[in-house]
Amino acid sequence: MTRALTCSSAIALIFLATAATADVTPREVWESWQAMLTSAGQELTVGNTTDSGSVVEVTDVSVTQKDQLGGSASIRFDKLSFTDNGDGTVTVAMPESYPLALDFPATGEGPGSMTLTVNQPGMTIIAGGSATETSYDFTAPSVTIKLDEITDEDGKVLDTQADMVMTGATAKYVVARDGETTRLDMSYAAKGMVLNLSGSDTSGSGGQGRGTVSLSDLAGTTKGNFLGADMMANMAAALNSGFTLDSTMSFGAMQADLDVTEAKGPTRITATAAGGGFNVAMDKTRLDYGTSLTGAKFTVSGAEIPFPQVDLAFAESGFRVMMPVSKSDSPQDFTFLTKLVDFTVSEDIWGLFDPAGSLSREPATVIVDLKGTGFWKKDIMDPSVQMDGVEPPGELHSLDITQVLAKAAGAEVSAAGGLTFDNADMTTFGGMPRPDGKISIGIKGVNKLVENLIALGILSEDDAMGFRMGLAMFTRPGAGPDELTSEIEFKDGGLFANGQRLQ
Repeated sequence: MTRALTCSSAIALIFLATAATADVTPREVWESWQAMLTSAGQELTVGNTTDSGSVVEVTDVSVTQKDQLGGSASIRFDKLSFTDNGDGTVTVAMPESYPLALDFPATGEGPGSMTLTVNQPGMTIIAGGSATETSYDFTAPSVTIKLDEITDEDGKVLDTQADMVMTGATAKYVVARDGETTRLDMSYAAKGMVLNLSGSDTSGSGGQGRGTVSLSDLAGTTKGNFLGADMMANMAAALNSGFTLDSTMSFGAMQADLDVTEAKGPTRITATAAGGGFNVAMDKTRLDYGTSLTGAKFTVSGAEIPFPQVDLAFAESGFRVMMPVSKSDSPQDFTFLTKLVDFTVSEDIWGLFDPAGSLSREPATVIVDLKGTGFWKKDIMDPSVQMDGVEPPGELHSLDITQVLAKAAGAEVSAAGGLTFDNADMTTFGGMPRPDGKISIGIKGVNKLVENLIALGILSEDDAMGFRMGLAMFTRPGAGPDELTSEIEFKDGGLFANGQRLQ
């Protein structure tokens, strides 16, 4: 996490360096750029500035961003120039190459420092608009970030080489400033991105490896209201003062290859996917975060694998959580989703414990889709708030089970229903709010699965008997063969299964 914070600071510097440069005249462009950098918390130093009216040139520019954990990211430009185009727009010229340095916090795992070089030949930046609301258009045939040096926590230089190349990049920004608030509306795209990484273990083990990750058809948007560094130090205060963020990123075909050679032998991992992406949105009412990946396939081979290779695949994976983030006195909506659809493994894996093919090889699926209402009694985004006290930090008021599904090896369990919770009664169910409502459960193929597991020696007869007895307490026969159903109900302070009181 500490490394991620410092890297995110570096990425922010790169985007600010290419985008935060626009206005009606060259002087206003440069003044706008300085104001934006300092308002976002960066430290800006300038060697010399010349202004001929139609051209402003700035030399020896250094920008440093520090995070709260002791890490920092800095970039340096030999020269920046802002040229009046005579039509109300300004062309910003940057060096084709400039350095980027990262210093990571002393705590936590990972490298101690990195130095990189950013190359952007042929990049064009055109700025227009007004001093308070500026539009930016930039194109870049290619942008390369090359690792020059990386050290460990003790300052020892590591044997690691890396570079990232983005091709066919375009972007459009609209930046508006109002006092300490900066509003950003951005969209970007790139035809492709390739990351190359290689290196060897300097501890004497002789291990070495190399990897490549490529993505196609990248696209994204970012909208938000951003505040000064002092305000952003307390996220709860920032949210209540108007900080917002709504960002999405998507990509098309993905290809990844990793080769590692150690004393025990080589290992190779390949991965492909049809596409994927993520989104994150945040304001004073909620945090909404999600990821997705489709059409993924993984292949692993190596000296310690007892067959040529292992193949894994799934049609779709996804994760999403949306929840309130601010203190409230009334219930707010939340959602939670995680899913893995049509997951398969190669026959060699099945053959380790089921060589005769007794178990169904149908793809496995797991889906948990929930929504509900609740609220926080504390500002959980305030760094001074303690979350580990005896009193729960929030209240759960309702929970709707939209879908719960687990399907594998010929058996299937599904559930749906809804519950409400009485937070005034924390004793009936041992410290949790008293629930009221119903959950309907369907089970298919479980008896056949138990019989197969007994035949394979995975489950003993005694264990199977205990499982069946427990199942009989909660279920009743369903509509078809080897189908069971159950209706779990909470009412009048009790727990009922199919009308029979269990608590």
